[in-house]
Amino acid sequence: MKRFCNLFIFTIAAFCLSCKQPAKVEHPSFKSVIGIHYTEVRRTFKNGVIFNGQGFQLAPDWRFTFVSADSINIYSPEKKRFFNCPVIFDHDSVFNIAWAWLKLKKLTKDSIKFQVLHVENKVIIDDRSNLYMTVYSDDYIKNKLHTDAQTLQRPRRIDTLFIKAKIAQAVRNPDSSFAGAEQPVIKSKSPLLTIKRVEAPVDSAVSTDPKADYINPEYDITINKAYKDFNYSFVVIVDAAGAVHFWRSTIVPVDKDFETWQNRMMTGIVNGYLKLYLNVTPGKTLGLPHNSFVVLNVTGKSG
Repeated sequence: MKRFCNLFIFTIAAFCLSCKQPAKVEHPSFKSVIGIHYTEVRRTFKNGVIFNGQGFQLAPDWRFTFVSADSINIYSPEKKRFFNCPVIFDHDSVFNIAWAWLKLKKLTKDSIKFQVLHVENKVIIDDRSNLYMTVYSDDYIKNKLHTDAQTLQRPRRIDTLFIKAKIAQAVRNPDSSFAGAEQPVIKSKSPLLTIKRVEAPVDSAVSTDPKADYINPEYDITINKAYKDFNYSFVVIVDAAGAVHFWRSTIVPVDKDFETWQNRMMTGIVNGYLKLYLNVTPGKTLGLPHNSFVVLNVTGKSG
């Protein structure tokens, strides 16, 4: 019996020794690329294009160097200087880098690829995490590709084809008009009309959402010596020729009859005043003019 117990204990001990302890999982690290200067060369949506359906154009503007495994020197285009910012590993391949949530997709000394994550209350919103950043080392750009960052950052053929298709769609269906990378320019050509651009507040926080005044540029317009006092807010379409067309009110109508009356009044303002008093240059994307939306807040003063 004693011999059996000793044999049993030996067997259990041998079994325990043969069971490997769980290997320590090492999370991704930027140690291998410390000191390398990187420049972002392309930023796209999931479809590989630099534009979204609204016409918003992504701009690659990151320049950085990892100075340690947990810090980065990154260039601020607004401040025109480099700042030292934290690099914090979260889980899987997710990092918070310079207060932006990024998922590391590829890491070599020549290139890095990130997925930009949209995070709300510490939860990743998958359907809004649709941006991708491609970053090359300055040495790779200069000595292997024999080019420069500005050349690599230019829109590609796939981007041009995407915009041309959207322009054609907007001609067929004005509701498909989209924001121009070069926004429409609206100026008064009459002393009876004053116009002022409504500036959206500058948001310095990292965001994957386009600024409101990029998608829907907004103007305040005052017309003096109007036929009567009025105040309307509505959206117009500026077409590829620079003509202005009423599209819809910014206010939800209370009923169909009121909507019909209101739309008739605003259409009259566009045709009777704005087309006469405004000089309009159409919006453009990649140098191509196209239909785009503009929000107008129009006040008429009869006195």
